[in-house]
Amino acid sequence: MNTKLRNIKTLSLLIAATMMQTAWADIPRTADGKPDLNGSYNVATLTPTQRPKLFGEKEYLTKEEADKMAADEAALIAEGDEELDPDRAAPPKGGDGNFELGAGGVGGYNTFWIDRGDGAASVDGKFRTSIVTEPSNGRFPEFTGAAKMRLAKRYANYGKVAAANDRAWWLEEGEDVEGPYDDPEVRTTSDRCLQGFGSTGGPPMLPTLYNNVKRIVQTPDHILILIEMVHDSRIVRMNSEHISPDIRKWMGDSIGHWEGDTLVIDTTNFNDTPGLYNATRDLHVVERFTRTEDALHYSFTVEDPNTWTEPWSGSYNWPRSEETVYEYACHEANYAMGNILRGARILEAEYREKAAADKE
Repeated sequence: MNTKLRNIKTLSLLIAATMMQTAWADIPRTADGKPDLNGSYNVATLTPTQRPKLFGEKEYLTKEEADKMAADEAALIAEGDEELDPDRAAPPKGGDGNFELGAGGVGGYNTFWIDRGDGAASVDGKFRTSIVTEPSNGRFPEFTGAAKMRLAKRYANYGKVAAANDRAWWLEEGEDVEGPYDDPEVRTTSDRCLQGFGSTGGPPMLPTLYNNVKRIVQTPDHILILIEMVHDSRIVRMNSEHISPDIRKWMGDSIGHWEGDTLVIDTTNFNDTPGLYNATRDLHVVERFTRTEDALHYSFTVEDPNTWTEPWSGSYNWPRSEETVYEYACHEANYAMGNILRGARILEAEYREKAAADKE
């Protein structure tokens, strides 16, 4: 490189460094000089975690596409909030068969609780097509063989539920076979109100259908991240060491440190049911939080050799919010869990009564 080009490059780096220092100087800081992350953030966004296949390698939406996405969501919410006929008939027994709508297609009263956000995620003024950034197609890497087998087993049960939602199909496999409704501990952690669905508590922490507010409380020694859904609380120990690998947690063991003005959190020691879909106890997540004027830029990298053939990464902004984290009054002894188990016992009694009658 000649002297003139070297001098131009040096000058450019100095200008960039000066601009960055000025930008960092504008953000609030704590008494110990770290960026002040305290406060609430609403992470709701219409941008999906994985990029829809129709976008291919397209990383960003056009302004027109982003506007249409927002308008379509507003119309969907408005339609769902329309007043229902109080004299309408009950849904058909077992639901109407549209299981994409959830709950066997039995219907919902309105969309009051739905809060997916009102627009696409914007990073540096550009509208992303996915939260996943690596691989470049914006989608999860290929599952390992073991992960595919786990999914096949899970989907087989989903298929049985969809095909026979009105009978105790699990007894057809034998009285001694563990059924999906035998007791609370065989239900999912989200059914049990132990964790939110969709990795809302993470890590990584992803947006979901509703209750997307996060609150951060920061001290020099600890960072608390309060998750609105299911009132999960992640407590990050700063500048510490991971606990013994024999100790396992639903949200893992999180250790934080500062790299300049970026908070880095390293999480290991998950139990066998992490919040991240299809992940295992060998999940390893590294998260980065960088304060901007009115948001946090959140990025993460995920590794799990039992689930994905390679690591994958993602990022999106967490806009600051004045919203309060409301109590999420969900607990394992609530009515829904009792009704799930009670309903299963009724179906089992009907199955056994019919089986006995058929033998006569």
